[in-house]
Formats: sequence, C-alpha cells, structure tokens
Amino acid sequence: MTQAAFDKEKTVQKMFSSIAHYYDLNNSLLSFGLHHAWKKKTLDLLELHADDKVLDIGSGTADLSILAADHLGGKGFVIATDLNEAMLSIGKKKIDTRKLQNVSVALANAERLPFPDAAFDAVLTGFCMRNVSDLEQALREIHRLLKPGGKMACLDFSTPVFAPFRKMYDFYSFSLLPKIGTWVSRDQTGIYEYLPDSIRKFPNQQNFKKQIETIGFQKTRYQNLAGGIVAIHTGTRP
Repeated sequence: MTQAAFDKEKTVQKMFSSIAHYYDLNNSLLSFGLHHAWKKKTLDLLELHADDKVLDIGSGTADLSILAADHLGGKGFVIATDLNEAMLSIGKKKIDTRKLQNVSVALANAERLPFPDAAFDAVLTGFCMRNVSDLEQALREIHRLLKPGGKMACLDFSTPVFAPFRKMYDFYSFSLLPKIGTWVSRDQTGIYEYLPDSIRKFPNQQNFKKQIETIGFQKTRYQNLAGGIVAIHTGTRP
C-alpha cells in the first residue's frame, strides 16, 4: 500500500468512526428513506438461493447482511465484513437483537480479505467501493472469493442520467447534504464534504461496468435507481 493510499484509508476510517452512531439516522434523512428500497432491490438482483454462502463487503451497520439473511431463510450463511470497528459493532448489535444465527461479522479490509479462494456463492457490497483506496484490487478480491458461476452485486452512488436533474442533485449534495449531515451528527471531521466529493470521483455507470468486465466478470449489467443517483452493478464469475 502506498503512503497516499494508507493516508486515505486512515482518514476515511476516522470519519466513519465519528458518525457511526448517527449513520443509520442520516442515511434515512438524507436519502428521504429511499435507501431501504435500494438495498432490497440489490438483494432481488443478487438472486440468492437458500443454501448460499454470502459475503457482504463494507457492511457498515449490516443492513444488507440482515436482508441477505432474510432471503436465505436460515439455511445458508452471511459474513458481514467492514474495516471500521465502530460501524461493525453497531451492525453486530442489530444482528444480535434479531437473533440471526446465520450471520457473523469480521473486521477486514476490502482489499485484503482473509478468506480462501472461491469461498462464496455470492458477494454484495453497498456504498463501500467508492471509499476503498484501490478499487481495482477490491474488485479482484470479489472475483477471487466467488465460486465459478457466483454472482456479485454492488450498490453505490452514481451519476444522474439527465443533465438538469444532475445539476439539482449537485446542489443538494454539495450545499444541503453537508449542512444537514453535520448538524445531525455534530461531526467535526468533514465527512459530509468528503462523501459528495467521493461520489463525483467514482466512475460513472458505464465506466464502472467496463472496469468490472476488465477484472474478468461476465454477464455484467447495471440498473439505475432514482434517476441514476444510485446504480446497482451485477456480474458473474465464469
């Protein structure tokens, strides 16, 4: 890892730790509650089977992991991984409260995951990939960990399709979102300035699709939600 990548990782983790206890609340406020529907759609597109072994990378407070467990119906299992201990701790409390026996948590880096090759039937990630230090390496890890025929689904913010809407969204992201997020969480790290900037720097839908294909995934597709504010990319390991 380069010094620049290390510095980014350290800064990002410090920011997420500072808002961990407000993360779920701000997600609902700043997305107007839409993030719940986006996550459910991600699980629908992943098309899980009852006995699948599932990995959730960058699980945060474990919303996607819990939804995945619901889809499995208790036969398969889900491992929720995140590099941020504060976020993962909140996720574990949610899992324990629901008494989910088929979900476990692991503190791990998306670019260096401690699992053997071809260990999972499905890998999902939500609002994580734009925060990693090395996106290509994180995608290679997903590819490595999937069984042949296994499927990945990546939910993340993207580029609104229509130019007028994109201008409105930029105004919201760079002007309103930082003020609301900072006020609710009392944050002093600048994370709500970092988040919209990270969205702007993330590859748009078509470019991210090409990057996934370059790693070796096939049957790659993406589905825009909320006019392209978010997109779900899927792909299969041959």
